[in-house]
Amino acid sequence: MSARDTALAVLIVCRRSGAWSDAALKQQLGKDRLDRRDAALATRLCGAVLQNRLLLDEWISSYLKGKLSSLQPVVLDVLRLAVCQLRFFDKLPPSAVVDEAVNQAKRLANPRAAGLVNGLLRSMLRDPSRLTLPEDLSVRYSHPKSLVDLLRENVGAEKLEALLQSHNQAPAVCAQVNRLRTDADSLADLLQAEGMEVSPHSWLPDCLLLSGGGIEQSAAFRDGLFYVQDPAAKLAVLALEPKGGERILDCCAAPGGKSFAAAICMGNKGSVTSCDIHPHKLPLMEAGAKRLGITCLSVREQDASRPEPAWLDRFDRVIADVPCSGLGVIRKKPDIRYKDLTPMEQLPLLQRQILEAQAKHLRPGGTLVYSTCTVLRRENEAVVEAFLADHPDFSVLPLELPGIGRVESGMKTLLPCDEGTDGFFIAKLRKNEA
Repeated sequence: MSARDTALAVLIVCRRSGAWSDAALKQQLGKDRLDRRDAALATRLCGAVLQNRLLLDEWISSYLKGKLSSLQPVVLDVLRLAVCQLRFFDKLPPSAVVDEAVNQAKRLANPRAAGLVNGLLRSMLRDPSRLTLPEDLSVRYSHPKSLVDLLRENVGAEKLEALLQSHNQAPAVCAQVNRLRTDADSLADLLQAEGMEVSPHSWLPDCLLLSGGGIEQSAAFRDGLFYVQDPAAKLAVLALEPKGGERILDCCAAPGGKSFAAAICMGNKGSVTSCDIHPHKLPLMEAGAKRLGITCLSVREQDASRPEPAWLDRFDRVIADVPCSGLGVIRKKPDIRYKDLTPMEQLPLLQRQILEAQAKHLRPGGTLVYSTCTVLRRENEAVVEAFLADHPDFSVLPLELPGIGRVESGMKTLLPCDEGTDGFFIAKLRKNEA
């Protein structure tokens, strides 16, 4: 099994079942047992096709005599993968790309389809003049027009193209140093000795940027010296300012990164209660805490939209990183851009319910951080502002964040094209004392 075959298998599964590419890729890699190098290539190929799907279709259409819709779906999958390699993977020999695409079409479709694939790809190689970038931002950056319009409404026309472009750029892996067991310099030395490329993050302390693959196979990872987390998510915890000995509640905690960050900030002293509505995720958080040597963390199954009577006024600080549309992490999950936007319109109702419920768990004088990984105002500022309007006993607190500075409004939307983080929203609230 080649990297190209694995990538094609994943693309087919995603098309047929609507599966998320990261889960489908993980399952296929486990089945095909590629070596580290080919697994990395298959991963890059899947991501590149999904990131550029509309653009690839535009290019394929320009060389196709008939309509794109007349192609067998699997033949279109083969063509997308091949054209993506020819345009975006300079180190792959074009002849090898074409030959494998033809063989894939023969196996999965028929000899006639293989002839079409061969002819189209060789025409493209002979005359690449039609492989230009269109003016239409939707096609150029492969975002459906409805999503482009929605993002324009929320980030403004002046930032729109930079945001779309950032969604097609692969971010570095961010390793957050486990200060309970090591320091940044020592961890960097260990990771470099394991063959990884390591550099310190430009503005976030105790954060290293990694490349080289095989992160979870690293001895340093297995020994719990770091965990992987985007700087934006770490900023949400830093905004919370957890302190040793306090009681912290993370109400939508899985996969656990913010809980881990809070426990490390607290020096593993106090308590972190990490909750999630999905019971199968709880053992994963427990395993993560054990790997990192965190003993102050306990997990619990809980519906965050409902207050827990035993927890009323109990916690010093609460993290409410609520379910959201995920439109801030398109660069990591490229298939989000193709999902139906309509169901997302109901999310603010759930988000408000969660904020209402979790606010009840906060003691007077305590701090609550509300966060999402989206850039939509209706899920961010609008939810917080509506909550504050109904709760005069709460007020916003200014944010003081590394790399960002002071934000007097107490609310901040981070953008990958500005801060280099995931698209992310952070709001800091205080429950006033009587």
